[in-house]
Amino acid sequence: MNKEEIKAKEALLIALTNDFCIQQINEEYAELCQRLIKKMGRKREVPFKRGKAEIWAATVIYTIGSINFLFDKSFEPYIESKRIHDHFGTKSSTITNKAADIKKMFDLWYYNPEFSTGAMLDNNPMNNLVMVDDLIVPVNSLPEDMQELVKQARAQGKDISFTTKE
Repeated sequence: MNKEEIKAKEALLIALTNDFCIQQINEEYAELCQRLIKKMGRKREVPFKRGKAEIWAATVIYTIGSINFLFDKSFEPYIESKRIHDHFGTKSSTITNKAADIKKMFDLWYYNPEFSTGAMLDNNPMNNLVMVDDLIVPVNSLPEDMQELVKQARAQGKDISFTTKE
């Protein structure tokens, strides 16, 4: 598959995921799916070079959904994974296996800064913790000037830790 064919399949996958996400989830999911598809398209070995576009579109949506608790009724938005399979005519086992491969390939996890929804990033339980001398402590237990340093670092997408020993 040459670069033009990869770009064409990438565009098809984006169209399929956009259609589903905008109709059944929201625009933020469509954007996250598009970001993942483009990242997959930049790999040396493009995962979606072979296989049906519908399977890959379902896989991308499932992958993004699984790290953002889309299939958990206690979170919003919520849908059943069956809706993805029904929409694209795919089998659950195929999609979950491919999604596991994608997660491993890109080291995706819950609260991933690149592929999490805004709500997930805001509700990340790690936001209220920081490392001090190799111990995890609540940010609010630090002096105010140190709390401000944590806030500033994280606003720039950086993480910070403190050492009190010399």
